[in-house]
Amino acid sequence: MLSGKKVLLAVTGSIAAYKTAFFVRLLVSKGAEVQVIMTPSAKNFITPLTLSTLSRRPVIIEPFNPETGQWSNHVELGRWADVMVVAPASANTLAKMAAGIADNFVTTCFLAAKCPVFFAPAMDLDMFKHPAVQKNIQTLISFGNILISPGVGELASGLTGAGRMEEPEHMLQILLDFFHQKNDFSGKKVLVTAGPTYEPIDPVRFIGNYSSGKMGFHLASVLAAFGAEVTLVAGPTALVTPPQVKKQVNVKTAAEMAEACFRLAGECDIVIMAAAVADFSPVNPSVSKIKKSNKELSISLIKNTDILAELGKRKPDHQILVGFALETDNEKENAIRKLQNKNLDMIVLNSLNDTGAGFNTNTNKVNIILRNGAVYDYPLKDKLQVACDVAYRINELLHK
Repeated sequence: MLSGKKVLLAVTGSIAAYKTAFFVRLLVSKGAEVQVIMTPSAKNFITPLTLSTLSRRPVIIEPFNPETGQWSNHVELGRWADVMVVAPASANTLAKMAAGIADNFVTTCFLAAKCPVFFAPAMDLDMFKHPAVQKNIQTLISFGNILISPGVGELASGLTGAGRMEEPEHMLQILLDFFHQKNDFSGKKVLVTAGPTYEPIDPVRFIGNYSSGKMGFHLASVLAAFGAEVTLVAGPTALVTPPQVKKQVNVKTAAEMAEACFRLAGECDIVIMAAAVADFSPVNPSVSKIKKSNKELSISLIKNTDILAELGKRKPDHQILVGFALETDNEKENAIRKLQNKNLDMIVLNSLNDTGAGFNTNTNKVNIILRNGAVYDYPLKDKLQVACDVAYRINELLHK
């Protein structure tokens, strides 16, 4: 439940604003205190009277209300809220949030917010796919804000695709899950690995994979938000360290990742190996760039240390060890075998056969398999929500 939780709901100028009436009603029904703030353009899509009636509080649009003579302090609101939700978040507001532009009450409250901030984009398909919008979304995520990915469906333009604001019931569930687990990991030390490893062929070329690191970074961010002391060991990635994560160790090769994990894992209560570590590396990398020729090039490879298997051998009795499996054939059978052979407590399986799952996507479709044989199947979700699901199952193991 959300009893006593203070929700600052920011509504911006999008046709999806009509959904906020249902969202406010759901929040209030769960016991939340809801303060609605709006951009001036949002009034074109839903009336302040509707939202103030449902929230039982006056809606704030401008810092000064000439009718009442009252000032609204964005700093106080930013400190009052337990969570801020920007829904719908228009392309214009996303750009302002990412750039730190504070030209209305919504964006000044966003910059003053001391609480977690969720944002739910809503716009037409081509607008959502535009590189500028995608860059702004990634910038906001890098600041530690939490994306509620838009759904795929029919849009106001008549097109069908991504850009449809998530349904109120689903947004409510995301908040319920967030508050249910907040501080559940307080005092726990967690090691998370993320991203690929690059095994050098020469100073220019390498053997690697398509991992973006998003899944591991989301796991680190979520567990830190839930109270854990997280150390993130990251392979080469363009992602920015989540602000809640206080320690990040950057590595390039599988050997470097192995050294970091073996050094750090022993003192951790939970170890989550989400990185895509290369299985092989060149035996003798060239110290200078290999020149192009008409001849064939043969590269001898040596098997890298199986970091996960070695951690399974060293695992203390109290530690929870979580692995990931990306499979293309006999997915569950191979994942279960990996779980058993490497002494894991849990394995997270995803398949390259599932559209939207795997490397370099914002979504994932997983099965979580526990040592006791329990299997939990999940639909395609944003990787942030997948991270919350994984955290929930780990929390169950901690308190069993």
